[in-house]
Amino acid sequence: MTTDVRLLLYSTLLSWLMLVVAAMMRTGAPRDLRIAFGNRDAVPEPSPAAARADRAARNMLENLVLFIALIVAAHLAGARQDRIDLGARLFFYGRLAYFPIYLAGIVYVRTLVWTVAVAGLGVILFSAL
Repeated sequence: MTTDVRLLLYSTLLSWLMLVVAAMMRTGAPRDLRIAFGNRDAVPEPSPAAARADRAARNMLENLVLFIALIVAAHLAGARQDRIDLGARLFFYGRLAYFPIYLAGIVYVRTLVWTVAVAGLGVILFSAL
């Protein structure tokens, strides 16, 4: 398995983890499993940290779509594998750092690591062109 495909799998797992953490924080699980296991008709307003977790998870899904499309396009274009791998590493590790930093509410560092991940997308894009 190539490095970029492995990092794509890891990014998918990271996305799932971010979604689960956000859902647990919103519903109060595991403290109050009645909300988590119910229809979630009466979910209380999220705490600031829970709202950040939700925004981070949604942002990851938006970026994961771009990452998948660029990995596929780069492979179809016959791009150099080392360039694709570099972009995939920047994307994955940037996104991995992004989640805890965003949850902690560290504003400027959050934007910096997001930029690293986006730069990874750019590396893959330009390798495919």
